[in-house]
Amino acid sequence: MNLTQSDRSRELQKKLEAFVSERVVPFEREIQQRIQQGADRWQVPDGMAELKQAAREQGLWNLFLPDAELGAGLTTLEYAPLAEVMGRSLIAPEVFNCNAPDTGNMEVLYHYGSEAHREQWLKPLLEGKIRSAFCMTEPAVASSDATNMQATAAIEGDEVRLNGRKWWSTGLGHPDCKVLIFMGLTDPQAGRHRRHSMVVVPLHAEGVRIERMLHAMGFDDAPYGHGEVTFNDVRLPGSAVIAGPGRGFEIAQGRLGPGRIHHCMRSIGLAETALELACRRSLSRQAFGKPLARLGGNAERIADARIAIEQARLLVLKAAWTLDEKGIDRVMNEVSQIKVAVPRMALEVIDMAMQLHGGAGMCEDFPLAQAWAGMRALRLADGPDEVHKMLVARHELARYRS
Repeated sequence: MNLTQSDRSRELQKKLEAFVSERVVPFEREIQQRIQQGADRWQVPDGMAELKQAAREQGLWNLFLPDAELGAGLTTLEYAPLAEVMGRSLIAPEVFNCNAPDTGNMEVLYHYGSEAHREQWLKPLLEGKIRSAFCMTEPAVASSDATNMQATAAIEGDEVRLNGRKWWSTGLGHPDCKVLIFMGLTDPQAGRHRRHSMVVVPLHAEGVRIERMLHAMGFDDAPYGHGEVTFNDVRLPGSAVIAGPGRGFEIAQGRLGPGRIHHCMRSIGLAETALELACRRSLSRQAFGKPLARLGGNAERIADARIAIEQARLLVLKAAWTLDEKGIDRVMNEVSQIKVAVPRMALEVIDMAMQLHGGAGMCEDFPLAQAWAGMRALRLADGPDEVHKMLVARHELARYRS
C-alpha cells in the first residue's frame, strides 16, 4: 500500500492552500459581516461568481472528477488532501465546484446518465451554472434501511410517475438549484436491491413542491439548506430514469462510496481548523495567572486532538487507496470504518476547541458551533453510525465463520 502524495496532488494542494487563505477566508468573513448587517442569507453573495471564475482560471475546478477533460483527472487518493484543504472553510467547496451534493450528483450523471442527461444537466453543473439536490431520505420511514423507502417511481408506458415525500434534501434552498435526483420504488416484487430507481427531476416540474426548509441543530445552512419536498403525480418521460428501472441501489452505492470519503476528508480539514483555533486561543488567553495551554489538562487535550486527527487521516487515505486499487465493491468495509471514526473524532476536537473558547465558542464569532452541528449531523447523513458499525462487524465476523 502506497499512500505517498503524488507531485500533481501536492502542487494543487499548495495552490489551493494559497487561494483559500488569500481569497476564500477573507471573503467568508465579508459574507458574515454582510449577514450581520441584514443581507439576504438565501441569495448567492455578491462576489461569489468572480471568486469561482478566479478558481477556474487557476485550474482549481472540478477537482473531484477523475476525468482529465471534464475534471482534474485525479485518483481518489490524489484528491483526498485537496478535499481536506477545502474542508477548512464552509464556502470553499462551492468556490471550487466541489460541493456536496453536487459532486455526487455529477458523478451519477457522469457514470450512469444518458447523453441527454449529460448535455442538459451534467454540463451546466460542471460549469457551475446550476446547483442540484439529492432526494432519498423520507420522514415516514426509517431511512437507515433504504429498502423501507415508500416514495414511488412507477413506470407507466413511456412515462415515469413520481409520488412521495422526501426530506433532508441538501442544496434545495440554493437559488441556483435547478435539478433533483429522486430515488423511488418501482417494482415491489423484485429483489430487495432491484426494486428502486433513480430519476432526474427538474426542480420546477409540475407536482414538485418544497414544503419547508429544515434547521440542522439550529442552523439553516443558508444558502444551501436542507429541504422537505413532496412529489405529487410528477410525470416525466421514461428517459428521465437513470440507467433504466431497478438500478437505484447500484447507483447509490457508486455515488455514496466516493462521497463518504470526500465528506471525511473535508471533516478532517474542519478538525484541523478547530485545533488551530484552540491552540491560538490557549496561547493568547490567560486565567489564574497562566495561559490556558498550561491550565488543567489542556496541553494533553491538544496533544490527543493532534494524534486523533493523524490517525483518522491515515484511515481515510487507506480507504481512498483501496477504492482506487480494488473498486467500490471491495472498499465498503473501509468506507464504513471512516464514516464512523472521522465525524466522531472531529466532534471531539471541535468540542475541545469550544471549551477553550468559553462563551465565544458557542456564538457566531467563531465557526465552532456551526462546525459542531455539521459534524453531529454527519453521524446520521449518508448512513447512521449504527448501520456502518453493523457492516464492519459483519465483515469482521465473516472471517471467523467456518
